[in-house]
Formats: sequence, structure tokens, C-alpha cells
Amino acid sequence: MSSHMKPITSIPRRLLIGAALLTLAVSASAVQAQETLRLPIATDFDSFDPDNAFEMDGLSAINNVYEGLVEYVPGSSEIRGLLAKDWTVSDDGLTYTFNLVEGATFHDGTPFNAAAVKTSFERRRDSELILSYFLWNVTDIAAPDDKTVVITLGMPQPSLLDSLASPWGPKVISPKALADNGGGKAASAWLDTNAAGTGPFKLASFERGQGYSFERFDDYYGKAPYFSTIELPLVPDIGQQVLQLQSQETDAVPSNYPWAQLAALPGDLVATAAPSTSEIIGFVKPTGPLVDDDIRTAFLTAIAPATWVSDAFGAYGHPAKSVYPEAMLDPVTPVAFPTDLDAAKATVAAKGPISLTIGISTEESNALGRVGDLLVAQLASIGITATVTILPQGAAFGLKDNPDGPDFYIGKLTPDALHPENQSGIFFASGAPINFYGRGLPEADALLQEAGTLTDVAARNALYEKAGHLYFDAGLFIPLVGVDDVVVSPKGLVDLDLRAAYAPGNIDYGSVRWAE
Repeated sequence: MSSHMKPITSIPRRLLIGAALLTLAVSASAVQAQETLRLPIATDFDSFDPDNAFEMDGLSAINNVYEGLVEYVPGSSEIRGLLAKDWTVSDDGLTYTFNLVEGATFHDGTPFNAAAVKTSFERRRDSELILSYFLWNVTDIAAPDDKTVVITLGMPQPSLLDSLASPWGPKVISPKALADNGGGKAASAWLDTNAAGTGPFKLASFERGQGYSFERFDDYYGKAPYFSTIELPLVPDIGQQVLQLQSQETDAVPSNYPWAQLAALPGDLVATAAPSTSEIIGFVKPTGPLVDDDIRTAFLTAIAPATWVSDAFGAYGHPAKSVYPEAMLDPVTPVAFPTDLDAAKATVAAKGPISLTIGISTEESNALGRVGDLLVAQLASIGITATVTILPQGAAFGLKDNPDGPDFYIGKLTPDALHPENQSGIFFASGAPINFYGRGLPEADALLQEAGTLTDVAARNALYEKAGHLYFDAGLFIPLVGVDDVVVSPKGLVDLDLRAAYAPGNIDYGSVRWAE
């Protein structure tokens, strides 16, 4: 011991007590910090009802409070059991028999059983709720005993398991909670702000406009989560999210961290990236300059994503290979944009002047504003004058009835699940609900219909890919960029278990932890 250092016994007792109390306080603070994970969300919950809400930012919350029969394996399109431990499919593809796990209970203490699955699935199918369409083909749901559920289809549907594994897919709700609160659709008034699932977390507080919290469910039948509490403060402004992360008020920026800043993060932060089904796709208006084949060829030459994608997304974006995200379908032959810039300039000079509008929804203006600006610059290089117009909230869904809509609408699309039917049937097929301009091709529709009946993945994908090329060649839908799911957090936050089928930024509360 150095001569100038006092032995520990000479330090006044009151200082030792103070030091001990300070140590305890710091330890308590550290424990609290470890036990609570704070994840900001940019948009508020419309509803916490798992059958009646298409939440994006809060998707992981719903999926950690409620569970379905199956789920996707993180980082994969493989499907594994959740409340079902295994299942069989009849030879004719019409009957699915699920064997259920044992020991699961609902957060209200009600035991989980097959009757609960039957009640919940019938509510989803029969109550005309927002997500009822997931069970459109289910003709019967039976519970022959407590541990067996049998689902019967009206026609073979190879995509059924994907629909059940979807983060928006059918969940199992406490039958007692449903009965006590009106049952069926009537229970939505209670389920908007309350919950009773079987998941590893239970809803603790629901304060619209402020935030939400979740507590670990101590009677969970599976592996106990690392965190005891999850807090979701509502922070709409991404700049504010970044500042709160840097000041350690929160533990992540789950999505939309400024792309230009990702390459130079502070030393204590790290970006975790994973494949995503989010793909930026352009929808071509059925009237206007882009209907002309020559002008559209010139347009495609100028906007070829390979020439600008790194400027917009750095290492976290790549030119889309097809109208299907790669996590869903990796095509044998990717779409090819024309490359002759001189020919494009000559076309514009001969047919000009040409001007057009590029539309972006206000909900996506932060994520796609840079894309719009880059497209304007690319088009200017061949002589086309383009302007970006920001559509009001929800206006994109009325474009097919709006003759003054933009000539080229770009959206960041996220399908329901990882089966190609969930992409084509929602966005591209004739009559698809989010086919923004209502366009379609009968020959492509026929391919989609045939593909939807196939269980051979290679044969199925070949038909979906062929339909995608037809759409691109006809100038209906233009795939632009596939964008990674990127979460920025302090170093040491691991096992985020990001899943391609989820909207970006949805960390799995049950697996995430601080590294030891």
C-alpha cells in the first residue's frame, strides 16, 4: 500500500455508510435499466384488438401479448409451432389438424385449450373485422378434444400456414374475456385498450397519445423473457428519437434512422440489419405520359435503381430484383431496366416537352422523400421535368378514382406474409385491395391463380416470377428498391430476432437481451 494512502479503517464510518448507500443506489439503477427496455414508437395504436387492427409500429407488442398456432422462424421463411406443437395436412389439402401445447394459460388465469382456439378463430372469421379476410377459405373449425383443433378449407390453399404465421394472422384470445365483454365484434370496444392473451408479456398500461407498457407474464409456459418491463413511449419525430437514444432515455431507434447517418454512428451505437419484405415499388397511372411505350422506356432508363440506390440507402438498400421481395422470392431472372441513355434523351427530345408528377404519401414522406428527389434529378438528366407531390393521409387508396393523381406513385409495401400470394393478391392482381390504380393483366391473373394451388415451391415461384415480368414489361408495376430492416441501439443489445414478415423495427420482446 502506498504511504500516502489511508488504510480503509481510518475512513470515517459515515463516509463508509454513504459509499455503501451510493453503491446500492447505482446497483439498483443498473438492475432497473436492465429490467426495462424502452422502445419508442412513431405512430399511435388505433386498436390493440388482434383481429381488428393493422398496426405497424406496435406489431411486436401485439405478437408478444397474443399468440397464434404457428410463427415464422426469425431470419427465415420456415414455419414452426407456437400454440400448436405440430400439425398434419390431409392428402387433399383441405384438412389441417393441429396438436396443441400443454400448460399454456391466458393472462386472466383461464386455461388455454382447443375450445379457446375455436372461439377466437370463429370471431376472426365471422365478425366482419378488419383482418377477417385471413380466414376467407375456412369452412369449419372444430375442437374434438382439449388438445386438438381441426381446420377445414373450402378449397386447397397452400398459403394457409403462411397466413396463420403472419404477424397479423389469427391470435387466440381468452374466451372468458370475450364472453365478459360482449363476445364477437362487440368485444372490440374492450379489446381496443385491454388484452388477454397467452404471450410472454401482458398489457400493463394503455395511454393513447403518450405511450404503453408491458409486464413479463410470470406464468408463461415457454422461456421467460430477459426484460421484466417493456415501455413504448410515443415519439413521432425521428430526430427526437435519435436524440433520446443518444441521451440514453430510450434503448433503440427501431426504424427510419436517417440513412445518411448510419455509416458514421457514434462509437457506443450499432446498427443491426436483417432482410425485410419492405420493398419500394412504383405504380404507373393508366393515363398520362407513361402510357406511351417509348416515353416509359426512356423513363425507366433514367430511374434505373442501380444508379442511385446507394445514395439513398447506403449499404442497407439494393435494387429490387422483381415485384416480390427477395425474402419471399429470389427470382431466377431479375427484371432488367433499359440502359441506353442516349436513346432515352433522343426520345424525350422527339416527343417532348415531357413533364410528370411523382406521388408519395405523407405517411411515407420521411422514408421516401429522398427517393423522390433522386428520381427528379435522374429524370432531369434526360430532359423530363418531374415534380414530387405529397398526398394527404389515406389519399393513395383512392387513386384509381382520382383522374388528377400522380403519374407515378411510389410506396413502401409490406405484405401480410412470406407466401408470394400475399404480395400479388394484395397489390397486383385485378381487384386486389391495395392495387392503387386498379390495374391488371388477365394473362398474369391466370398465372397467379394457378400458382396459388401449387405446393411445389419451385414450380409455384416460376409462375409468380413470370407474372411479375408481365407486369413490369407492360409498365404497370415497377420494382425499385429492397430495403433492409435496420435497428440502431447501444452495443450489447442482442437477439433482436427481426423477422422479414414483420414491418421494420419490430424487435421480439421475448428474445431480446443485454449481452452478459
